Amino acid sequence: MKTINDYDFKGKKALVRVDFNVPLDSLSRITDDTRVRAAIPTIQKVLSGGGAVILMSHLGRPKKGPEEASSLKHVRGRVEELLGLPVKFAADCIGVPAREAAAALQPGEVLLLENLRFHPEEEKGDEAFARELASLGDLWINDAFGTAHRAHASTAIIARFFPDDKLFGLLMMNEIASVDKVMLHPERPFTAIMGGSKVSSKINIIMNLLDKVDNLILGGGMVYTFMKARGGQVGASVCENDKLPLALDIMEAAGKKGVNLVLSHQTVASDGFNNEANTRIVDPMQIPDGWMGMDIGPATRDTFARVIEASRTILWNGPVGVFEFPRFAAGTRAVAESIARATANGAFSLIGGGDSVAAINQFGLEKQVSYVSTGGGALLEYIEGIELPGIAAIRG
Repeated sequence: MKTINDYDFKGKKALVRVDFNVPLDSLSRITDDTRVRAAIPTIQKVLSGGGAVILMSHLGRPKKGPEEASSLKHVRGRVEELLGLPVKFAADCIGVPAREAAAALQPGEVLLLENLRFHPEEEKGDEAFARELASLGDLWINDAFGTAHRAHASTAIIARFFPDDKLFGLLMMNEIASVDKVMLHPERPFTAIMGGSKVSSKINIIMNLLDKVDNLILGGGMVYTFMKARGGQVGASVCENDKLPLALDIMEAAGKKGVNLVLSHQTVASDGFNNEANTRIVDPMQIPDGWMGMDIGPATRDTFARVIEASRTILWNGPVGVFEFPRFAAGTRAVAESIARATANGAFSLIGGGDSVAAINQFGLEKQVSYVSTGGGALLEYIEGIELPGIAAIRG
């Protein structure tokens, strides 16, 4: 299979699926351009090889056709700034506007198509819609890892029309290589840190990880389900009472597989879900009525740090506290700093999932870890062991 590094782009029009689904404020200004910046190397690779680029993406969740708030014209300016080139814009991704703009495109030029999801056929994986998109270019590059778990027209179905001219973009190659390094070829000890509020949303990932990791650190709200399953009192903490048997099963499985399961043994509890609430440090097995666990305590931070900093491979998905509130961000910050220190000492660290990425960026540590994934749901499904349609379409 040809790769983007050995493909001859001279005179070709590359149809590139990017992920420009970026957050916009009330004035339609981009508040986080991470995904746009991540796509630039692939665009530059095609242009430097003598090709032209046709960018296609979705933005937001439009349900009734075109809508101003979800127009990709709001992203166009930032793409131009990052490339240092003018970017042409087609008022639709198919039909006359797209065909005429694509036909007029010359080598070295870039065209951005309007939001793919203005057409319901995109999410339906409609083959006729994919064929019309495919007609615009000579080859297809998938560089949208964030949508690789969707079998949509532009992310998977379109591959049928480029049997010999379908490639991973540089971002996709880096994402896949990073996840495979962690999941298939980890240097040991391998530690996974899983946070978040619900064990139910991470069960398949946790069970898959138990066959691969040496240490599994669990944090966040899900921990209180484990505490209650062990007979603890968790007060008003988030707890999935119907998942208590599941928590016991996970603990038993970890023991049988020889995995070091690390849970919080000291919690910062509060009497309200806000930044001004009263706080106290308690045993997570003995949280008073009306109080809720909001973060890991200092002793738990130290325990987590010792495990993380002794690791050679680290996967982090999910905060260990309600880090959105400054008073309850210390635990998540401590985890991020421990990962940064381990990375500085030679460990490979992969950060993924929206909240973990938001945290590592908030603490200014994104350049001190090995790789920060752009994929939320896609990354989690890949870790879970699910074959992603956007990857299978290229490899198949």
